[in-house]
Amino acid sequence: MTSVEAAKKLKAKFGDLISEPLEFHGDVSLILTDAEKIVEVCLYAKNELDFNYLVDISSLDNYGDDPRWTVVYHLRGLRSGCEVRIKTDVGEEKSKLPSVISVWTTANWHEREIYDMMGIHFRDHPDLRRILMWEGYPYFPLRKDFPLAGKESELPGIAFTRTTPMEGGPFVTVAGGNSAQAREPRIRIPETDSLETMSRLERRKEIQEAHGHPKGPGPIEKK
Repeated sequence: MTSVEAAKKLKAKFGDLISEPLEFHGDVSLILTDAEKIVEVCLYAKNELDFNYLVDISSLDNYGDDPRWTVVYHLRGLRSGCEVRIKTDVGEEKSKLPSVISVWTTANWHEREIYDMMGIHFRDHPDLRRILMWEGYPYFPLRKDFPLAGKESELPGIAFTRTTPMEGGPFVTVAGGNSAQAREPRIRIPETDSLETMSRLERRKEIQEAHGHPKGPGPIEKK
């Protein structure tokens, strides 16, 4: 069984809940339209298709779009060598989806990191605590609206943070867009945030036109 064949079996099992397989540079992805079904889908992938290893769970901040969050599950079958990514969207107002610890216990730390860095909650997680920042830290550092310089915070007797001067770096570039100024590596400052946002929106439009989906590669249609 190949990765594409496994993805097609998932599609056949769950029908309209799952997109057609999207293949790009050897990676195979599926989009799950209902995040509440993620445990059911993952159980089938593990028990029936032998995806016995959860490589990673990652999260994307689609800042400016709705749903805001995309959660990506990277599955691998150690015996077959197949790999599939399952993507599902979660709105910012809800910011919650079921935990898959009941399927793979290694999801524990993956989900805790996403909770810590993005603020997405995983229902039925047995120990959903921060894993990098301290309890009581009020921000989520991997959100796109979190400044590169950081934010000041203080929890008396425990920890504090201060902003980091940006003079001289780090220099940041933004992919895509029609403006060389937007792509040029530079210090990110509030005065240029709108320029960077427009560049990202242009890039998403380019991806949508080329691949049929603004959040990841898909089949390229011939024009």
